[in-house]
Amino acid sequence: MSDELERRDGLDRRDELTERFARLGDRPAVIDKGRTHSYGDLARAIRTTADRLRERGVAPHEAVVLNSDFSFGSIATLLALYLNRNVVVPLVAFTEGALRTINDSCAPRHLVKVADDGSELLVEPMTAAGPGAEPGAEPGAESAAATPEAYRPLVEAGAAGLVLLSSGSTGAPKAILHNLDTLVAEKAGSGDRVGSRTTNILMFLLFDHIGGINSLLGVFKVSGTAVLPARRTPEEICALIEEHGIRLLPTSPTFLNLILIGDYHRKHDLSSLRMISYGTEPMPEELLRRLHTALPRARLLQTFGTSETGISATTSESSESTYFRISDENVQYRIVDGELQLKSRTQFMGYLNYPDDSLTEDGWFRTGDLVEEKEDGFLKVKGRAKEVINVGGEKVLPLELESILLGSPLIDDCVVYGRPNSITGQSVCVDIKPSGAMTRAEARRHVHEFLEGKVEPFKLPAKVNLVEELRVSDRFKKQRIRA
Repeated sequence: MSDELERRDGLDRRDELTERFARLGDRPAVIDKGRTHSYGDLARAIRTTADRLRERGVAPHEAVVLNSDFSFGSIATLLALYLNRNVVVPLVAFTEGALRTINDSCAPRHLVKVADDGSELLVEPMTAAGPGAEPGAEPGAESAAATPEAYRPLVEAGAAGLVLLSSGSTGAPKAILHNLDTLVAEKAGSGDRVGSRTTNILMFLLFDHIGGINSLLGVFKVSGTAVLPARRTPEEICALIEEHGIRLLPTSPTFLNLILIGDYHRKHDLSSLRMISYGTEPMPEELLRRLHTALPRARLLQTFGTSETGISATTSESSESTYFRISDENVQYRIVDGELQLKSRTQFMGYLNYPDDSLTEDGWFRTGDLVEEKEDGFLKVKGRAKEVINVGGEKVLPLELESILLGSPLIDDCVVYGRPNSITGQSVCVDIKPSGAMTRAEARRHVHEFLEGKVEPFKLPAKVNLVEELRVSDRFKKQRIRA
């Protein structure tokens, strides 16, 4: 098959998604700031935006930074860039580290910003000097010399690409390159699961996060409706669940605990929820028990995935268990020295700015997650290998202590982490958000008394801090790595 025929075949496959949206017509696709956009609206917006991009010199396979969070316009633009076979770099917020990584590693040619409703599209040239600078070659010039070597397999396959940035909590963000055609084919599917009742799914996870992309493609797979929040606060999210009868909420354990602490599950009617999928960090067993008691009608599902391998389909042992099984025919797993390793069909193509030392010689991705496995194949995440606290040669898993401490009626939330210690190497520290008034001395005494007899003495925190709020990332994960 000639290169031209391969390109046409790839375009036809991508255009099938837009054709499917057009066939769904008036079925609601996106609810954004109270306005409902149909699948027909989305199909038209994708095609109109694709035409605008080409008119403004955005050539296939060029890297494009899409600066936006979820909106109807950003979703249409993402899919227009997919249709145009671009390498998309979604970015919710420009930070110094993210901008440096993108400029140094992604060879960005354009910066795209879009109005929420898709009515306006701003396309600026973007080079190492930053957005707005004149590029080294004419915009729209699709030349082999201008294509980074890392993108060459995408060009040869006639495929679109996706670059996701890691959180960068321990250094410069990693630029993670994916084949976007593969992700869409695997996660959006054929869309043949069309029922008479639409499934409203809340887009809680960010637009530039693998979980957010997975949630969006999952909406398309079931021909559901993506409900977009203006703000990700417990009040806003619970109000949207009540208003739109949300059936599926993908989120994190930390955010779910914020809902419980603020009593938002009682202030709003959350009875429409049929599933809460949680990931991005391990779930403390005590928190899961609290959630099951507070939201008994919702099935609680442990999800698992990484930015490098995509999100795997999983099955929880039950809504009261932190054990889960990877039930995805496209994902293989193995456990080596207690660490979970994955190999998937949606596996990344490589890092643009780091060596691929997270891959084994035979192509398995080292997740960095420590797990235990039961005889029936159910897994349980015990914590991150890099977060293990070494106290004089003894290992302490933060999740173990947090799960126990959350059983105290005097503690709303907590985070356990290690700090350097000149004698033992590291010491155990804990930040406590109390449920009521408490002095630091009272908090230390209560923590030690509550843990006594439940853990070995070396696991007792050497330092107990009282905090009004825990430190969490913009992805609502507890921050345990301290500078």
